[in-house]
Amino acid sequence: MFIPADAGEGKGLVVMSPSLRKTCNNLYALYHAGEKATNTPCNLNVIRLILEIDTSCTGTVLLSHSYKGRQTTSEVPPKRHPEVFGQHSNADIASQIAETRKLFDTLLSLQPQVTSSSAAGPSREDKVLDLLADIRGKIPAMIDYEGTRSLLQDSPSPLNVVLLQEIQRYNSLLDTIISSLAELEKGIKGLVVMSPSLEETFNYIYDARVPPLWEKAYPSLKPLAAWTRDLCQRVNQFAHWAVTAQPPTLFWLSAFTFPNGFLTAVLQSSARQHNISVDTLSWEFIVSTVDDSNLLYPPKDGVFIRGLYLEGAGWDKKNSCLVEAEPMQMVCPIPTIHFKPVENRKKAAKGVYLCPCYYFPVRSGGAGRPSFVVGVELKSGAVTPDHWIKRGTALLLSLDN
Repeated sequence: MFIPADAGEGKGLVVMSPSLRKTCNNLYALYHAGEKATNTPCNLNVIRLILEIDTSCTGTVLLSHSYKGRQTTSEVPPKRHPEVFGQHSNADIASQIAETRKLFDTLLSLQPQVTSSSAAGPSREDKVLDLLADIRGKIPAMIDYEGTRSLLQDSPSPLNVVLLQEIQRYNSLLDTIISSLAELEKGIKGLVVMSPSLEETFNYIYDARVPPLWEKAYPSLKPLAAWTRDLCQRVNQFAHWAVTAQPPTLFWLSAFTFPNGFLTAVLQSSARQHNISVDTLSWEFIVSTVDDSNLLYPPKDGVFIRGLYLEGAGWDKKNSCLVEAEPMQMVCPIPTIHFKPVENRKKAAKGVYLCPCYYFPVRSGGAGRPSFVVGVELKSGAVTPDHWIKRGTALLLSLDN
């Protein structure tokens, strides 16, 4: 590893000593993980791997007085391939996609906020009014909270408590959406003054982005149209659960605004069922080998979780283990997983990767809440778990499209 250094009359590059490199490795590891280093097994594993980097190189190469030094540095490639860092070639594609998205966001922010009256075609206001009507026609109706509470009052199980909490959160979100749409429409028509909040909502909707006021319920990177469809699917899961008063056979974990609360409720239900302390329970993860259509009944203990995505790896259904991702495949769906509570579970066997599961693609979290949900044990296949740590392999509850 080279770092710039003063070298008398000229500039030089220092090949770091073991102690200096060890210090830099520590600083880089802490920078990478930040203050959330203890929050996820992923960050702790990354720190461990960084600190194992070879530190055997020593010496100083002077650029101004050494032809060899110049030749050495000229041979250093300007851009390292992902394989150098133990990552898949898809990581380079993901990085380029992120850079392109950032560029487009910048270009979008540079668009004129006011259109000329002589410009051809509909105005910004007309376009937003059409979008408001489209959104209003697609958002689902609120769920009957009082009726659901009356229906479940004789069965105050932890899962039913979670259901009522989720209904409250989604009803609050839907109420916010409906009221902000109505206020924005009045503001566009000149019936009320356009406040800074309404101006912000106007600009976000025009740019096909989710207004910050709506994102407070749960974090998401989806554009407005995809976010609206996703909202309908989320509400439908809880609406059906409320009407039937029966939990679904397969739970879509991404639909929960607070998935950790749901998983805790599952552990509490199991503890009550077996009359044991919830503190003695931990998860065992069994990846299904059959299609979801064959899972007709809920498991005796625990829950079936569907709709998870694997990033940084593929899944071998035949052998139920991790494999390398296909070229150009950024994410792949993973089969339904049985989250099974187990009492006093022993430490996982070798060849098992503790795969971090995140709420959405931003692993550091957002909106004042962490993205990490739970660590899921998956068989590492023909390679060691360290291989998948370098790959940055993780599970995602939701995507950005």
